[in-house]
Amino acid sequence: MTADGRQGTAARANTGRSVAVVGGGIGGLAAALAFARTGAHVTVFEQAPELREFGAGLQITPNGGVVLEALGLEAAAEAKSVRGAAVVPSDALTGREVARFDLGRLSGVPYRFFHRGDLLEILAQGCREAAVTIRTGVRIGEVDPQRGAVSIAGGETVSFDLVVGADGLHSVLRPLLNGPDKPFFTGQVAWRAIVDAPQAAPEARIWMAPGRHIVTYPLAGGRLNVVAVQARQGWTDEGWNHADDPDNLRAAFADCAAEIKDLLAKVEEVRLWGLFRHPVASSWQKGRAAILGDAAHPTLPFLAQGANLALEDAYVLARECNRVTDLGAALTAYEFARQGSSASIQQSVIRSAHCGVSRKWSMRMPLFRSQLLA
Repeated sequence: MTADGRQGTAARANTGRSVAVVGGGIGGLAAALAFARTGAHVTVFEQAPELREFGAGLQITPNGGVVLEALGLEAAAEAKSVRGAAVVPSDALTGREVARFDLGRLSGVPYRFFHRGDLLEILAQGCREAAVTIRTGVRIGEVDPQRGAVSIAGGETVSFDLVVGADGLHSVLRPLLNGPDKPFFTGQVAWRAIVDAPQAAPEARIWMAPGRHIVTYPLAGGRLNVVAVQARQGWTDEGWNHADDPDNLRAAFADCAAEIKDLLAKVEEVRLWGLFRHPVASSWQKGRAAILGDAAHPTLPFLAQGANLALEDAYVLARECNRVTDLGAALTAYEFARQGSSASIQQSVIRSAHCGVSRKWSMRMPLFRSQLLA
């Protein structure tokens, strides 16, 4: 890669390729930009009326940050994020710190905290500058993986050299490549909220209590992201965008330290979602189609790797396609490069959901470093 995010002249198979990206989230826009940077003509199809992410934060660890840098987005990322200084596991009942992991010891790309909307806009602006066509308010009816044909609800059908499914948990493409699968409830739910906290330290704090925990970290603009997880027997709907009463969140942590109760007292709006497990897809590609991110490996939030893995997937897919003109060989190389590592991280995520504080976060540190761009 060159300094502006473009691959060198030895790799140029993407030049002139037509690529459709189904899904305008973080993984989809990263894939669109990566392909456009290497000469492809890219169209993004997003069913929402506009590109936007509702109130939630993201931790972009160096393995994801390396991709942003490779795509030429380092300056924008620095301007729209907070650099993390530490990860601090704490006892939620007493408020006592259990350990402190100094992120300053990590060399290279920094660990950053983003609002999802800010990261999405950084990627969208990069796409606009790279002449990516972004079509919002478009619902995909059918996709033919063998022909690369995309049928839009309402009658239009467009053919592409490659169709990328970056359409998340309820992907149109995933079942076409793998058949249907049924997720199962993990026995945990999570709340998301953002509160004002202009003096918050630049650190991720993990407040642990029996059957529950809270993760907090600052966002640009003097805000604090709050994710609270609780063990629960039952749940009906998958997804995260379910409104809930903030008093339910406060009641779940009513026996915790004063600092926690003071924090949760500031919550005015909260979203609740059930945590479900899906298997890593057995097939990531077929014909002229490939999947990435949550469409390929829906990831629980316990190691903060969902967005980071999607960024890695997007970069590797574009890189492998740019290396050879044989698209089938390129997609096979992409699947080989990403499937095993994603499955390994998934297993770490699952184990971490049941680990104690110190073990959980000592496990997390090795995930920060990536050989992705080697």
